[in-house]
Amino acid sequence: MNTQTILIVDDDAQIRDVLRIALEQAGFRTEAAGDGAEGLAKGRTGRFDLIVLDIGLPEMDGLAMCRELRATDQTPVLFLTAREDEIDRVLAFELGGDDYVTKPFSPRELVARVRAILRRSTVVQQGTTRTRGVLEVDAARHHCAVAGVPLALTNREMALLDHLMQRPEQVASRPALTDAMYGANIHVSDRTVDSHLRNLRSKLSEAGCADAVETVHGVGVRMGPCRG
Repeated sequence: MNTQTILIVDDDAQIRDVLRIALEQAGFRTEAAGDGAEGLAKGRTGRFDLIVLDIGLPEMDGLAMCRELRATDQTPVLFLTAREDEIDRVLAFELGGDDYVTKPFSPRELVARVRAILRRSTVVQQGTTRTRGVLEVDAARHHCAVAGVPLALTNREMALLDHLMQRPEQVASRPALTDAMYGANIHVSDRTVDSHLRNLRSKLSEAGCADAVETVHGVGVRMGPCRG
């Protein structure tokens, strides 16, 4: 099995060293960049399994870097943020981030988050295309299409949608959605799950499938008819 490689993008040399040591001790290879422009150039090479990305960067901030990267690449992104502002966290998910850790952080927690993201993005699934109305999903190929038109989703959004598509008539609770996106025993806030769900709904709606996800108040969500 090939060793997975993590790109660390942070302008603080001390934090880069802490991350490098923690990740390499956990068995990963690492490379680093000190600003957003350098990080974007490296990220676009496609050589990395995951990017740990600070939001507050010189040259190009982490949110702008993620936006640019997501135009052509779906490499998982774990944001680092020193900000407590909920708007920053929601925006990070809307731009395609997979998770975030707030500074100061525990290296052990960060490594656990990295492993959880990589488990979701590298899980080997039987190649099965699921359809519902005009919606088509094949999580093994990271493929989603609405009326035949491909739709770009992040790894978290794909995991969430695939979970719902596997049980289209069942109502999924928030804990079930959390486990589907992050794996068991990983704690994330309800607002984080809601951000991913809101972003998924927005993308499906813009693609012409506004009825793809239904809310059952007080219980959870399930697949809608996806009439288009």
